[in-house]
Amino acid sequence: MALCASSPGSRYAFFSVDSLAEVVRVENLNFVMPAKPQFPDEQSEEGDFERQEDAFREWVSTDGSTPYPAVGDRYHLYVSLACPWASRTLIVRNLKRLQPAIGVTVTDPVRDERGWAFRDGPGYSTDPLNGFAFLAEAYTATDPGYHGRVTVPVLWDKQSKKIVNNSEDDLCRMFNDAFAAFADQEIDLFPKDLEAEHAQLSAFLYDDVNNGVYKAGFATSQQAYEKACRALFVALDQLEGRLSTRRYLFGKCLMEADWRLFCTLVRFDAVYHGHFKCNVRRILDYPNLQGYLLDLYQQPGIAETVNLDHIKRHYYVTHDDINPTRIVPIGPVLDFTRPMAVSDDKPEAALLH
Repeated sequence: MALCASSPGSRYAFFSVDSLAEVVRVENLNFVMPAKPQFPDEQSEEGDFERQEDAFREWVSTDGSTPYPAVGDRYHLYVSLACPWASRTLIVRNLKRLQPAIGVTVTDPVRDERGWAFRDGPGYSTDPLNGFAFLAEAYTATDPGYHGRVTVPVLWDKQSKKIVNNSEDDLCRMFNDAFAAFADQEIDLFPKDLEAEHAQLSAFLYDDVNNGVYKAGFATSQQAYEKACRALFVALDQLEGRLSTRRYLFGKCLMEADWRLFCTLVRFDAVYHGHFKCNVRRILDYPNLQGYLLDLYQQPGIAETVNLDHIKRHYYVTHDDINPTRIVPIGPVLDFTRPMAVSDDKPEAALLH
């Protein structure tokens, strides 16, 4: 390990381990491996993971156009701190200072065949609102015929006693826009002047990075795994280059896409690198992405949304088709609190000692 100044094209300077000297190419194998899928209903015959669509897509509105008006203390958010999709909604809720308007309950990070559960434990609790034992009860209360996979996040309407929406994309947009009367209006995560470019980058991040790690990790054939893993690292390489000339994805302005990327980066070295076999490089091996990750983690209200114990126990215990022993690794040692000095205007930055 050597102390280095800013790497060429890097906005950050910090201690870094030696980069991987060589990436060994594994040739595609011309057969489908006889692996058991984690979610059989979401697996193609070729071994690709094909994520199910979100089932509930109602909208909270301010103009009376939907049955769900933007009212304070009417809605409740069910999340898991282990889940990147749910964590993004919690981050937006915190950034917009919507805690008084929207309550939250955190599920047990360990999920079994019954789905997300409400239990008392460190960082999670029983359901104080409805007394649900499992989140599946919210799904069947909303749609008694629901047979899909039960996912987080969930926005629950306390008045109609139904799920309003279980799409993190929709919820982040609603928290930013529909709940503006209750929120910090100085923070706009979806600026209108960047709407088209933001949507394009968000779609890229979702397909190749956010869902890309899952497509690699849940692949049941060598070909499907390699296709997803190669696309993931091409995307990370591109993002490393993008961040060589700017602090955030769109320069000085933190947008929803930054938090979309953050939720994957903060889990990457702890679980995706090993558990999902996304092991060409670590985020620690990318100077700009690593510095960016630390920068975002140290923003107000963010650290409390990240729980590495929840994250590691969820992935390594829940995904028993990938990790049959359910042994949770004790590493890696990750420190997201290292002081960083960053600049909005130039690509150089320095580690504070």
